[in-house]
Amino acid sequence: MAAYLIRRLWQMVPTLAGVVLLVFFLFKFFGGDPAEILGGLNATPEQINAIREQLGLNKPVWQQLAIFVRQIVTFDWGRSWATGEAVSALFASRLPATLTVMGPILLLEVLLAIPCALAVAHVRGSLTDRAIMVVTTVALSVSFLVYVIVGQYLFAFQLGWFPVQGWSDSLWTNLTRYAPLPVILAVAVSLAPQTRLYRSFFLDEVGQDYVRTARAKGLGETAILLRHVLRNALIPILTNVSVLLPGIFVGSFLIETFFSIPGLGREVLLAVNRSDYPVIQAVTIYIAVLTMTINLATDLLYKLVDPRVVLK
Repeated sequence: MAAYLIRRLWQMVPTLAGVVLLVFFLFKFFGGDPAEILGGLNATPEQINAIREQLGLNKPVWQQLAIFVRQIVTFDWGRSWATGEAVSALFASRLPATLTVMGPILLLEVLLAIPCALAVAHVRGSLTDRAIMVVTTVALSVSFLVYVIVGQYLFAFQLGWFPVQGWSDSLWTNLTRYAPLPVILAVAVSLAPQTRLYRSFFLDEVGQDYVRTARAKGLGETAILLRHVLRNALIPILTNVSVLLPGIFVGSFLIETFFSIPGLGREVLLAVNRSDYPVIQAVTIYIAVLTMTINLATDLLYKLVDPRVVLK
């Protein structure tokens, strides 16, 4: 296990280096001139040159790359071009709001989708199974924007159960007052595809020889699903969850915009609209590191879930 962990960590180095080079050269040659963006339309050539001098854009490319790498290593991305706030402080202040909303969404999505998929797999081929598949297909066809509009109108304007927008400094207030509506709507959207996906995982296992052997020994269908099928289907489920985890930040863009949540997703969207390169670069690198770390943790969990897995 230790040797595998060290080898995987070493393999992450060239991958991260490739991401750093890609991000640097994309913003360097295709992102426009940062000095002109900061200077604005009315900036004089002297002001543009002064900004280039301040940002180090007049230095050779390899020196600019060294500055970029130093920013990554020291977690010092400078200040936001739009607000003047330190990027590190911006992340620290916006991340809790994102996790307050997206954490429960991911947790409920997995915890509800697995038993729902197991229940559907238990009645596979029945009228209930077909009806649920039709409902999930229809749910997949509806845009998330429709869920938001209908949910805000019904639960906020008509019933008055939740506020449409708002946020506070209290974690408990956010969890009980402002987060429930976006969480409910997001889970309602994601539950349909996850139920269909996990159902296919369970049905793949139901057709295996060990299931037929368990039935031949007289084991009940419910016990087979819970003791054997669920455990053997955990590996593809873990793979799917590992894909969903980085999506916490990507998926928060729309939710935080629609509900005016002061989270990281909305801040990144504003940074894109403002061409705020330091914020965009920092988010890109952090998400790449997060994705690689999650993939490594998932591979280690495979061994915990199924001892037959050999880590090479």
